[in-house]
Amino acid sequence: MSEQKHEQLRAEEAQAMQRVVDATRQVQVAFAALQSQYPPEGSGKPSKMALQTFDAALQALEDAQATFDEILNDLLDENR
Repeated sequence: MSEQKHEQLRAEEAQAMQRVVDATRQVQVAFAALQSQYPPEGSGKPSKMALQTFDAALQALEDAQATFDEILNDLLDENR
């Protein structure tokens, strides 16, 4: 494998890991916003926006994890 290809693969791996980290943070932020709408701070009726934001954050995390899982499997199978 050429040095350039090796560097490209490492960059893809780093980007995939960063996507998981970023998506995890977004889930945490969305969860905190949703949680604040429940007692004792909120009414117990979360807004549609808070629910949709949380759902979108979870989906982004799932997508990031799936991409990282593919890379991880390739690494474990020594295909990268």
